[in-house]
Amino acid sequence: MFEKIEVNGPGRHPVYTELTAVPDAEGKAGDIQWNFEKFLVGPDGTVIARFRPLMDPEDPAIVSAIEANLPG
Repeated sequence: MFEKIEVNGPGRHPVYTELTAVPDAEGKAGDIQWNFEKFLVGPDGTVIARFRPLMDPEDPAIVSAIEANLPG
């Protein structure tokens, strides 16, 4: 279990500092907009992609990004 952490603002957790530095498909980085913001993180910890909250988790852009980064 994890404790509640800050995702925006001056008390932002370091993990979200890294995640929010990555731009979305429109080239916009910055604060988390809402609970369902999605990030694709590679096995080495690099942030590969960012998807905004209103994008459906089964959107072809998300599915293809995941599939392109699967091993093998």
